[in-house]
Amino acid sequence: MTQHLLALQDFSKEQLGAYIEKGLLLKKEAKAGIRNQQLAGKTVALIFEKPSTRTRVSFEAAMYGLGGQVIYLSGRDTQLARNEPLKDMARVMARYVDGMVVRTYGQAIVDELAGYSSVPVINALTDLHHPCQVLSDIMTVIEHKGEVEKLHIAWLGDGNNMANSWIQAAARFGFALTLACPAGYDPNPAILAAAQAVASKPIRVVRDPVEAVREADVINTDVWASMGQESEQEARIGVFRPYQVNAALVAQARPGAIVLHCLPAHRDEEISEEVLEGPQCVAFDQAENKLHIHKAILAMHLGQ
Repeated sequence: MTQHLLALQDFSKEQLGAYIEKGLLLKKEAKAGIRNQQLAGKTVALIFEKPSTRTRVSFEAAMYGLGGQVIYLSGRDTQLARNEPLKDMARVMARYVDGMVVRTYGQAIVDELAGYSSVPVINALTDLHHPCQVLSDIMTVIEHKGEVEKLHIAWLGDGNNMANSWIQAAARFGFALTLACPAGYDPNPAILAAAQAVASKPIRVVRDPVEAVREADVINTDVWASMGQESEQEARIGVFRPYQVNAALVAQARPGAIVLHCLPAHRDEEISEEVLEGPQCVAFDQAENKLHIHKAILAMHLGQ
């Protein structure tokens, strides 16, 4: 197992599957009232330049649930706000804690922290990747639809960090992935090309949302304007309106298709209220599974 978790492309299918198997086991044990204390005596630092509700609470609850301790640091609480070199911060923090969970803007920040840290660095989100979220999403898909390799998954909307990580997941797990994005909002071209070069099933970008969801077993979407893009919100609404996941679009997918949304959702923007609250949407199962997959990640990296 690679020491750090920075992007899904750094892992094999078997290694990524191990996170999900561990998450499913820990979820089963939690439901049975079994308390795991395998990280007792360990401490993780949550370094969040980008705030979050679900990611922060699920990582904190996961660490406490495994018997460990958490130190939460917002952007203003660290020397990042005062331009301390990342290599200095990494080497100092590694002497205080057993791991760092970092949620920030540039991928270069987590890459450099990992390059100088002697303890695991876990990417809890950058503008380029969101690996932990996509692992919990795939765990949810497996619970509801079975073997992910046999499925066709559709992505609707912005080619953002989530889309990039879904592309890398498709290349590793071997499922078909069709992304419908407006022109000018495609996923990272280097990530897409690298994934397509090794994928066993098609990974395509199209413009037509109906084409994307046709034959889809899973429909996935995210907000149209991510954190830091608030000034583009009104303009993006006009561009992305045809990509809304609504009942008419879901009806074009395979019978029994499920709908994913990593939350928070802007109801009646990227997803209609009807679909979000409907029986095919599993967004709240996704949210729960963040806790279990984060437990698995922490156990497998900090428990070594």
